[in-house]
Amino acid sequence: MVGVLRRLSVLDWIRVGLLGLGLLAVVTELLPVEEAAGEVGRIAPILLFLAAVIVLAELVKEAQVFDVIAARLAMAGRGHYVALFLLCTAFASLVTMFLNLDTTAVLLTPVMLALAARTGIAALPLAMTTVWLANTASLFLPVSNLTNLLAMERLGLSTKEFAGRLWLPQLVSVAVTMVFLWVFFWRRGRRGADRYDPPPPVPVADPLLFRTAATVCVLFVAAILLELPIQVAALAAAVLMIAAFAWRDRSKLTLALFPWQLLVFVTGLFLVVPTLSRYGLAGLMSALAGTGGDGDGAYRAAAVGAGLSNLINNLPAYTAVEKVIPVVNQDQLLALLIGTNVGPVITPWASLATLLWFEWCRRRGVRVPMLTFVLAGAGLAVVGVTATVGALLLTA
Repeated sequence: MVGVLRRLSVLDWIRVGLLGLGLLAVVTELLPVEEAAGEVGRIAPILLFLAAVIVLAELVKEAQVFDVIAARLAMAGRGHYVALFLLCTAFASLVTMFLNLDTTAVLLTPVMLALAARTGIAALPLAMTTVWLANTASLFLPVSNLTNLLAMERLGLSTKEFAGRLWLPQLVSVAVTMVFLWVFFWRRGRRGADRYDPPPPVPVADPLLFRTAATVCVLFVAAILLELPIQVAALAAAVLMIAAFAWRDRSKLTLALFPWQLLVFVTGLFLVVPTLSRYGLAGLMSALAGTGGDGDGAYRAAAVGAGLSNLINNLPAYTAVEKVIPVVNQDQLLALLIGTNVGPVITPWASLATLLWFEWCRRRGVRVPMLTFVLAGAGLAVVGVTATVGALLLTA
């Protein structure tokens, strides 16, 4: 037990402490038991989805699917940076949309950094592509981001209805992100080279496991498009991958696959934020975001969501502001979603995905200039959120 506690990071202790505060609020009746039970019941399917999709993504990575795709993208670029830029942004966007933003930050980032080392490509442009698009490309589908699941459940939208409202805002958000990526990190004066050396093909250790993982990913995406319950689709896909690894490579099936840290963090948030809302937070958020369902209300909600995300983190920011927006104000709630998805690109703690990305960069020795990160992120947040909310209002 002592050994387990010693392995906990500072971030792990914060997560456990947050859950402890939430449970304390329930025990002391600062948060009534009935309300706490309602909050936990609301997020139970979401927690199931999160656990399943992260296990799925981790095993897909172990099967080398991401490595092979990244190497083939670099080969397809034939040494041309413009082609590589377009291919990498498309890849990161699709992974975020269909496999969750944490997959892009946690699993795609090391793949991209390894690709940079093999080809002599500057690491920072590839790294910034994953972290920015992990956030800004997470609007399109409910599976893309936990906040999307919360918004879809609050508004009673189906997957098709959700995507129908947000396809244009998502296109705008990705387009703005691409412009900022090129100007600040990918253009010739920033990347430091005219061409790169295409890498050799990645040898696949277990072709059968690779094909199985690729097939499971396709089936998972198909299940989402067919509007099956996303937690059921993710759980079925994760079970298939666990079975495949139990057959082919049991050494990869460890307890480390289970994302207990994220589940503890989310549960703690959904106990602490309602408690704070009962004692003044809701009034403050209502005053800042307003309750207007018009364009002004939408922009106010988006600005508050983006600003609060960069102060404390996007998940508590979304849950705090969501509570004061009337359900009938669909545009305002979706604008808040835009603020908390597209806006958290300024500070390292603005989203969990960004925190995890910084940890990977530190492990791989990738230097991230903090001033550039903050200033470029501030520009992207302002322009991206403004343009994306405008696109949302056009589809109203």
